[in-house]
Amino acid sequence: MNAKHNADPIPRGPLGTAAVAVGVVFLLVGLLGFVPGITTNLGELEFAGHESNAKLFGVFQVSVLHNLVHVLFGLAGLLMARTAPLARTYLLVGGLIYLALWVYGLVIDKDHDANFVPVNTADDWLHFALGIGMVGLGLILGRGHGRRRV
Repeated sequence: MNAKHNADPIPRGPLGTAAVAVGVVFLLVGLLGFVPGITTNLGELEFAGHESNAKLFGVFQVSVLHNLVHVLFGLAGLLMARTAPLARTYLLVGGLIYLALWVYGLVIDKDHDANFVPVNTADDWLHFALGIGMVGLGLILGRGHGRRRV
Protein backbone atom coordinates (compact mmCIF):
# COMPACT_ATOMS: atom_id res chain seq x y z
CA MET A 1 0.00 0.00 0.00
CA ASN A 2 1.44 3.37 -1.03
CA ALA A 3 -0.86 5.56 1.03
CA LYS A 4 1.14 8.22 2.78
CA HIS A 5 0.05 9.30 6.24
CA ASN A 6 0.84 12.96 6.78
CA ALA A 7 0.75 13.99 10.43
CA ASP A 8 2.02 17.47 9.65
CA PRO A 9 -0.33 20.34 10.42
CA ILE A 10 -2.08 22.17 7.60
CA PRO A 11 0.51 24.39 5.92
CA ARG A 12 -0.33 28.02 6.65
CA GLY A 13 0.85 31.29 5.29
CA PRO A 14 1.12 34.44 7.40
CA LEU A 15 -2.64 35.11 7.33
CA GLY A 16 -3.51 31.61 8.50
CA THR A 17 -0.87 31.74 11.20
CA ALA A 18 -2.19 35.09 12.44
CA ALA A 19 -5.78 33.81 12.45
CA VAL A 20 -4.73 30.71 14.41
CA ALA A 21 -2.79 32.82 16.93
CA VAL A 22 -5.70 35.23 17.45
CA GLY A 23 -8.17 32.34 17.60
CA VAL A 24 -6.12 30.47 20.21
CA VAL A 25 -5.86 33.59 22.36
CA PHE A 26 -9.63 34.16 22.22
CA LEU A 27 -10.31 30.49 22.97
CA LEU A 28 -7.97 30.50 25.97
CA VAL A 29 -9.33 33.79 27.31
CA GLY A 30 -12.88 32.46 27.00
CA LEU A 31 -11.99 29.31 28.93
CA LEU A 32 -9.94 31.20 31.54
CA GLY A 33 -13.04 33.27 32.27
CA PHE A 34 -14.41 30.18 34.04
CA VAL A 35 -11.29 29.40 36.11
CA PRO A 36 -11.26 30.37 39.80
CA GLY A 37 -8.29 32.49 40.75
CA ILE A 38 -7.71 33.68 37.20
CA THR A 39 -11.21 35.14 37.28
CA THR A 40 -11.91 36.95 40.53
CA ASN A 41 -15.35 36.89 42.14
CA LEU A 42 -16.23 33.81 40.09
CA GLY A 43 -19.10 33.09 42.47
CA GLU A 44 -20.67 36.34 41.27
CA LEU A 45 -20.48 35.34 37.60
CA GLU A 46 -23.84 36.02 35.96
CA PHE A 47 -25.05 34.63 32.64
CA ALA A 48 -25.21 38.15 31.20
CA GLY A 49 -25.68 41.73 32.28
CA HIS A 50 -23.80 44.44 34.08
CA GLU A 51 -24.53 42.85 37.48
CA SER A 52 -21.81 40.26 36.93
CA ASN A 53 -18.95 41.13 39.27
CA ALA A 54 -16.56 38.48 37.95
CA LYS A 55 -13.36 39.89 36.46
CA LEU A 56 -10.85 38.09 34.30
CA PHE A 57 -7.37 38.72 35.74
CA GLY A 58 -9.16 40.96 38.27
CA VAL A 59 -9.56 43.63 35.57
CA PHE A 60 -11.91 42.72 32.71
CA GLN A 61 -15.59 42.31 33.57
CA VAL A 62 -16.94 38.99 32.29
CA SER A 63 -20.11 36.93 32.27
CA VAL A 64 -20.96 33.47 30.98
CA LEU A 65 -22.14 35.10 27.74
CA HIS A 66 -18.94 37.16 27.46
CA ASN A 67 -16.80 34.04 27.95
CA LEU A 68 -18.84 32.01 25.45
CA VAL A 69 -18.50 34.77 22.84
CA HIS A 70 -14.71 34.60 23.27
CA VAL A 71 -14.75 30.81 22.90
CA LEU A 72 -16.89 30.98 19.74
CA PHE A 73 -14.78 33.80 18.31
CA GLY A 74 -11.68 31.70 18.95
CA LEU A 75 -13.17 28.64 17.26
CA ALA A 76 -14.14 30.80 14.27
CA GLY A 77 -10.52 31.94 13.97
CA LEU A 78 -9.23 28.37 14.01
CA LEU A 79 -11.75 27.27 11.38
CA MET A 80 -11.24 30.29 9.14
CA ALA A 81 -7.44 29.94 9.25
CA ARG A 82 -7.65 27.13 6.69
CA THR A 83 -7.41 29.46 3.69
CA ALA A 84 -5.82 32.87 3.23
CA PRO A 85 -9.07 34.57 2.08
CA LEU A 86 -11.02 33.22 5.05
CA ALA A 87 -8.24 34.12 7.47
CA ARG A 88 -8.12 37.65 6.06
CA THR A 89 -11.90 37.94 6.39
CA TYR A 90 -11.71 36.74 10.00
CA LEU A 91 -9.07 39.32 10.87
CA LEU A 92 -10.71 42.23 9.04
CA VAL A 93 -14.34 41.57 9.98
CA GLY A 94 -13.43 40.47 13.49
CA GLY A 95 -11.35 43.60 13.94
CA LEU A 96 -14.22 45.79 12.73
CA ILE A 97 -16.56 44.01 15.16
CA TYR A 98 -14.17 44.77 18.02
CA LEU A 99 -13.90 48.41 16.95
CA ALA A 100 -17.71 48.58 16.95
CA LEU A 101 -17.73 47.03 20.44
CA TRP A 102 -15.24 49.68 21.54
CA VAL A 103 -17.53 52.48 20.34
CA TYR A 104 -20.55 50.71 21.87
CA GLY A 105 -18.75 50.46 25.21
CA LEU A 106 -17.87 54.15 25.12
CA VAL A 107 -21.43 55.34 24.50
CA ILE A 108 -23.50 53.08 26.76
CA ASP A 109 -24.18 53.62 30.44
CA LYS A 110 -22.22 50.82 32.13
CA ASP A 111 -24.98 50.46 34.77
CA HIS A 112 -27.78 50.12 32.20
CA ASP A 113 -29.35 47.00 30.71
CA ALA A 114 -27.68 47.93 27.40
CA ASN A 115 -24.46 46.65 29.00
CA PHE A 116 -25.65 43.08 28.56
CA VAL A 117 -22.31 41.44 27.63
CA PRO A 118 -20.96 43.12 30.07
CA VAL A 119 -18.06 45.49 29.44
CA ASN A 120 -16.12 47.90 31.63
CA THR A 121 -13.60 50.61 30.74
CA ALA A 122 -10.72 48.10 30.64
CA ASP A 123 -12.73 45.97 28.18
CA ASP A 124 -13.42 49.03 26.04
CA TRP A 125 -9.74 49.85 25.55
CA LEU A 126 -8.83 46.21 25.04
CA HIS A 127 -11.50 46.04 22.32
CA PHE A 128 -9.91 49.09 20.68
CA ALA A 129 -6.45 47.51 20.72
CA LEU A 130 -7.81 44.17 19.44
CA GLY A 131 -9.74 45.88 16.66
CA ILE A 132 -6.74 47.91 15.49
CA GLY A 133 -4.45 44.89 15.77
CA MET A 134 -6.72 42.52 13.87
CA VAL A 135 -7.52 44.99 11.09
CA GLY A 136 -3.82 45.83 10.86
CA LEU A 137 -2.87 42.17 10.56
CA GLY A 138 -5.55 41.58 7.95
CA LEU A 139 -4.40 44.55 5.87
CA ILE A 140 -0.64 44.10 6.21
CA LEU A 141 -0.52 40.32 5.87
CA GLY A 142 -3.33 40.28 3.33
CA ARG A 143 -1.64 42.42 0.71
CA GLY A 144 -2.25 40.74 -2.60
CA HIS A 145 -4.89 38.37 -1.21
CA GLY A 146 -8.49 38.94 -2.14
CA ARG A 147 -7.63 40.90 -5.27
CA ARG A 148 -8.75 39.47 -8.54
CA ARG A 149 -6.23 39.18 -11.30
CA VAL A 150 -7.39 40.36 -14.68
